[in-house]
Amino acid sequence: MTTTELSVDDAVERAVALAARPGRTVLGIAGAPGAGKSTLARRIVAAVDAAHGTGTAVQVPMDGFHLANAALEALGRHDRKGAIDTFDAAGYVALVRRLASVDDEAASDDDEVAGDDEAAPGDEVASGDGVVSGDDVIWAPDFDRRVDEPIAGSIAVPRTTRLVVSEGNYLLDTAAPWSALVDLFTETWACVVADRVRVDRLVGRHMRHGRDHEAARTWALEVDGVNAARVAATVGRASRTIRT
Repeated sequence: MTTTELSVDDAVERAVALAARPGRTVLGIAGAPGAGKSTLARRIVAAVDAAHGTGTAVQVPMDGFHLANAALEALGRHDRKGAIDTFDAAGYVALVRRLASVDDEAASDDDEVAGDDEAAPGDEVASGDGVVSGDDVIWAPDFDRRVDEPIAGSIAVPRTTRLVVSEGNYLLDTAAPWSALVDLFTETWACVVADRVRVDRLVGRHMRHGRDHEAARTWALEVDGVNAARVAATVGRASRTIRT
């Protein structure tokens, strides 16, 4: 696959253009720990909302699908939290599939309403998933770094959302079920950055969340480093790379 490299400014400009297209765009942003994924995602959401109106874009991080610390302890994986097997991968893929299929669902709902002589604009219509209406919301989990835990049902994604931005380490991974994501996202970008810069960012982050410098650097190199190597092997699958 030929990958186009963009600057951060160019990436933001492209995201604003994607949000102006008909229907919903679901943008995936992959990258190693410390590559700047979340920072880019936040900047995109702010720019899109400024250009097209508040609520046009929503950020839905993959980190919301971290397994809880208690589950990681029970599985013996807490000492390498952030590795690919410390996430609910199937749950994340299922959410992305729902977010990406919202236009198809809306069209199906419109057909149901059109075929129901009793229905009127604004009425609720029963479906297999319960009651649906024009203001349906999909709820997504978030990750709270203050408590180092995922928080269910934290992020509202209304049906009217035009751009969903989801960022995470393993969006380009070739192992199932992660491998399905490339076909679910409208585009999948990869953030790339020099390892020295990335590690410095991670050390600072870990220190802000309670580790001393030595422990922070050890985690950044030995735990995050393993995950970064896995991500680096998949960057070639991205439709665009962003130098962050």
